[in-house]
Amino acid sequence: MVVTRKGLLRVSAAAAMASIVALGAGGTAAAVGAPVVRSIAPEADISHHGHVSLWGTGLGIWLRSSNTGPSDLAGVTVRLQVSVPLAGRQELPGECLQSDRQTVLCRTGPLRADGSQERQLALELQLLGRPKEVVVRIDTVWSGGATDRNSKNSEHEVLAPATGDEYVF
Repeated sequence: MVVTRKGLLRVSAAAAMASIVALGAGGTAAAVGAPVVRSIAPEADISHHGHVSLWGTGLGIWLRSSNTGPSDLAGVTVRLQVSVPLAGRQELPGECLQSDRQTVLCRTGPLRADGSQERQLALELQLLGRPKEVVVRIDTVWSGGATDRNSKNSEHEVLAPATGDEYVF
């Protein structure tokens, strides 16, 4: 680099090229020769399967959650939404909580990437009134930041008529 009499800075072509290489294509500073560290979110394939059954004022939900990888998960939160209001406070397993009048959230616990650590959950919810049918929506709302490119096996919508029969998802 050379400073001219007018105070202008002249940069040699080699110095200019070195600064471009050091900044990189995105314009961020990086040490030349330093390894590039990329932050990549873990990937998983979470699945929820089971069945629902509606009788009188009772709605049963039986759920199996698993992960076929490639990353292990510390836990997943499953959302269960029903199309009719729940009857007041529900008696729920310790891993579940009622978030509003129509939604229950449940944590699964750890899920290994090889699918061998299936988590099971059984709920009996009490509904307001005696609906002739109910729609249950099941999906994952938290996965510890993991991406799931195959959400078709973890997002379901099930119509359950009040027959007492099991409707599989």
